[in-house]
Amino acid sequence: MNSQLDSFDIAILAVLQEDNLTAQREIAERVHLSPAAVQRRIQRLRESGVIAANTAVLDPDALGRPLTIFIEVELVNELDALTAGFRSRVEVEGAVQQCYSVTGHTDYLLIVTAVDMQEYQTLTQRLFGSDQNIKRFTTSIALASLKRSLHMPLPSGERGV
Repeated sequence: MNSQLDSFDIAILAVLQEDNLTAQREIAERVHLSPAAVQRRIQRLRESGVIAANTAVLDPDALGRPLTIFIEVELVNELDALTAGFRSRVEVEGAVQQCYSVTGHTDYLLIVTAVDMQEYQTLTQRLFGSDQNIKRFTTSIALASLKRSLHMPLPSGERGV
């Protein structure tokens, strides 16, 4: 637990995770602080990086992107100079929702969305097609979503929110 987070911070974060548009006066009522104190705390949480972004979570199905695809990428060589192009392409590719450098038999795990398999094939050509450092990639397609969330577990100490 971040030692700089007290029970008020945790309570504020719990409210914001549920609805980032909750008015600061409502948050103040729920966590038993003044609106000014809540505003200062939220600003500090943003500046310290605890709150990384204020964004809307969009439903891929509602946007016509029903395919969620997991791609495991194995490289020939993990040297930074040889992976820089791949990392740059992943970073700017809108269909890539998440990318992790991982341990195990693969080097990277990507989570992407796509409209259909044709779009996915075009995506893989852009990401991997001309990169001689890509040894192989394997694909798994999600059949159903049991849970889709960006919520982080918070330490205990929530103040009755």
